[in-house]
Amino acid sequence: MKINRKRILVDVNGVRILKFNIQAPDIAQKAKAGQFVIVMVKEEGERIPLTVVDASDGEVTLIMQEIGFSTKLMGTLNEGDSLYAIVGPLGHATHIKKYGKVILVAGGVGIAEIYPVAKSLKKEGNHVTTILGARNKDILFFEKELKEASDELFITTDDGSYGKKGFTTDVLKELIARGKYDLIYAVGPIPMMEKATLTTKDFGIKTMVSLNSIMIDASGMCGGCRVTVDGKSNFACVDGPEFDGHLVDWDAMKKRSKTYLEQEQHICKLNNL
Repeated sequence: MKINRKRILVDVNGVRILKFNIQAPDIAQKAKAGQFVIVMVKEEGERIPLTVVDASDGEVTLIMQEIGFSTKLMGTLNEGDSLYAIVGPLGHATHIKKYGKVILVAGGVGIAEIYPVAKSLKKEGNHVTTILGARNKDILFFEKELKEASDELFITTDDGSYGKKGFTTDVLKELIARGKYDLIYAVGPIPMMEKATLTTKDFGIKTMVSLNSIMIDASGMCGGCRVTVDGKSNFACVDGPEFDGHLVDWDAMKKRSKTYLEQEQHICKLNNL
């Protein structure tokens, strides 16, 4: 699958976030907000799950942060190069309907994942409030795009270099304390999603999260993306990736997310990535 365009969104202090436009007409025709694809850079490589950020004109737009070996390897590809394989769309699409007033909370590369959801919810007639969070101004991206896709946009940074100093959940708490909202949707780092669900639970607001579990085959066969929801085992690839955040076992989620951390670091070191 040919890479038509590649753009560097963030490249500062060791943080690299890249945007790829990939020729994949069959996937582009069917992909909906909330779904993802599996990408393989080379035949013997790992499968990388990436959210479909946009799909039009025969292309799918993917945004990824270079973290482990396979994402760093993908980052070495350039326009005109081809991926070994791309499969999708996978997972259940976001349930889009008119809820009323919706708050979307996104942190880190989750900002890319929230974008198609924001567009779809606003198109359906919802009042969309979006809260974006980043460690600092330099690693924030898609502000313009999400401002256009939202009725209100709030930005927080950990160091106060842009927007409000603090965390997305600080703004979330302020908003739901003074107004009525019908749905909260959070995607990003696990601690952020967990705190968002804890913040909304006492208010009884339906809160959906998109779980970025470790995936291997993305077909429900390997069990690598297993998550516990309402005391039952689910697979993020075929049952999700979106779940009721109030029912997720966050302790189990955090533990499983670190399963291959040492191996990833070792492989990156061996390959000078």
